[in-house]
Amino acid sequence: MLTAEEVSQIEHEISLVPVRKAAGIEALKIVQQHRGWVSDESLKDTAAFLGVSAEELDSVATFYNLIFRQPVGRHVILLCDSISCWVMGYEKIREHLMQKLDIKYGQTTPDGRFTLLPNVCLGTCDCAPALMIGPDLYQNVTPEELDEILSRYN
Repeated sequence: MLTAEEVSQIEHEISLVPVRKAAGIEALKIVQQHRGWVSDESLKDTAAFLGVSAEELDSVATFYNLIFRQPVGRHVILLCDSISCWVMGYEKIREHLMQKLDIKYGQTTPDGRFTLLPNVCLGTCDCAPALMIGPDLYQNVTPEELDEILSRYN
């Protein structure tokens, strides 16, 4: 069941678009903001609230790569694997992260602190390699900087 706060925030997003279902992505982002991810149950509740089928809303959720359909860590690391980042040293960044965190793509550290995910493009090709941790963008990342960057996140 959606909380009163989620309903209020979703209603606001609905007021900004011409039809209820057009608020689908924003509604999913609101649910995820409150719960950390979008479970099957919360997806069904959100779909019913928007007046669309759960399957229709799930197709939106699974297309949009920043909607998490399974639990993730407190901090999601999105590592850009575009051609620009690849050329500029993405592999060294990936290997360092996987070794330091002892996880692979799609996995979460045992303490629930980090989840590591690949990302097709972070839109900062001129400053490759890049990664995001939550809303924080890091550009021109080197393996030597990673430990200090990770230490900022509890």
